[in-house]
Amino acid sequence: MEQHELLIDAFDRIRGIVHRVVEGASPELLGYRIDPEANTIAWLVWHLTRGQDAQVADVAGTEELWLTEWADRFALPLPRNSTGYGHSTSEVVSVMASPELLLGYHDAVHDATVAYLTTLTGEDLDRVVDTSWDPPVTLGVRLISVIGDDWQHAGQASFVQGVAKRARVA
Repeated sequence: MEQHELLIDAFDRIRGIVHRVVEGASPELLGYRIDPEANTIAWLVWHLTRGQDAQVADVAGTEELWLTEWADRFALPLPRNSTGYGHSTSEVVSVMASPELLLGYHDAVHDATVAYLTTLTGEDLDRVVDTSWDPPVTLGVRLISVIGDDWQHAGQASFVQGVAKRARVA
C-alpha cells in the first residue's frame, strides 16, 4: 500500500462519520448544544471541513473551495475567511446550514483532498511546509495533523448526536 492510500483511507473514514451524523438531520439536531457554550453539530462539521479546506489548499497551492464556491452559498454572518478557530459562542450558533449544504461542502473538500493526495509520493511527504515550528513541519506531518483534528471534531459531532438523541431532540 502506498502512503497516499493510507491518507485517503483516513479521510474516507472521516467522511463516513460526517455522513452518518449529518444525513437526514433536523435543524434542531444540527443546532443542538449540550450546554449553552458547547459547539453544535453544524458548527463542528463546518469547522472540520473549513479547516481541511484551508490547510490542504495551502499545501497544494490551490484556492480554498470555501472562498471560491461555498461562502456565498452558506451566507454566514462571519468574516469570509473565518475557519471557526477562536469562535465565540454567538459565532458558533450563527453557523447553521441544511444537511445537504454541509455535506455538499464536505464532499467537495473531500474530493479535492483525495485528488491532491493521489499526486503525492513518499518523497513529497518529507517536504517542509512550515518553518515557524521547531522542528519544521513536513507535508506528511501537516496532513496527519489535519486528519487528527478532523477525527476529533467528527467524533465530537457523533457524541453530540448521541446525547441529543437520548434527550429526544433528534
